[in-house]
Amino acid sequence: MFESILNPILGPLLKLPVFWAVFIMAFVIALLITLVYKWMTDQHLMKSLKEEIKGFQQQMKEFKHDPKKVMEIQKRAMQTNMKYMMHSFKPTLITFLPIIIIFGWLHANLAFEPIMPGQEFTVEAVFQSGISGDVKIIAPENIELLSDDVQEIKDGKADWQLKGGTGEYILEYQYDNRAYSKELLITEERAYKEPVKRVNDDIIKTIETKHQKTTPLQIFGWKIGWLGTYIIFSIIFSMGLRKILKLH
Repeated sequence: MFESILNPILGPLLKLPVFWAVFIMAFVIALLITLVYKWMTDQHLMKSLKEEIKGFQQQMKEFKHDPKKVMEIQKRAMQTNMKYMMHSFKPTLITFLPIIIIFGWLHANLAFEPIMPGQEFTVEAVFQSGISGDVKIIAPENIELLSDDVQEIKDGKADWQLKGGTGEYILEYQYDNRAYSKELLITEERAYKEPVKRVNDDIIKTIETKHQKTTPLQIFGWKIGWLGTYIIFSIIFSMGLRKILKLH
């Protein structure tokens, strides 16, 4: 829906390695959120409320042996804390929808590796409980089947191995006089069709083209996907920007 708007703006990121694309987006989004927060909040008031909350925390430590006094201070602290949260909620609300839209674009373009020309890949159909028998795949011209076109459903699944040349294709699956289709893209560019198609009728649950997930960041052998990488960079950038701009 928003691809026509986002593709011209964010499309150049697809020419970069996934690591740098996520790095740049994490910084840009953190910067936008920080600036919106700065413009839409009264920083003098926020500073005052924050100092007030710290004061209440100190008082609770001083009166820790007086439960009644602590409860009274805690009640006032909660009221101040709620006031602080209400003032910071508005900029969060305004930036929420645009960020969700951008996240959708990032998932659609950076979450998986593309299927390359000549690369072997797997497609899988997952069936509803109790479905058995044989299912057939019909591959279009330029797509080579590396396994039999007819596969027996085992443990509720059937899969095929294929490879092909550059292009957009439609793979057709036939079971008991019913036909299902799934888009396939083979390209050297950073692009792919949504890997999983959710059918959820009385026969098939899902049809999936198996893509390798991207792992832009590795820490001590731990491979981190695009979202985990984004979160790590986002936290670092947000903390740094808030400190530089002296936000409360």
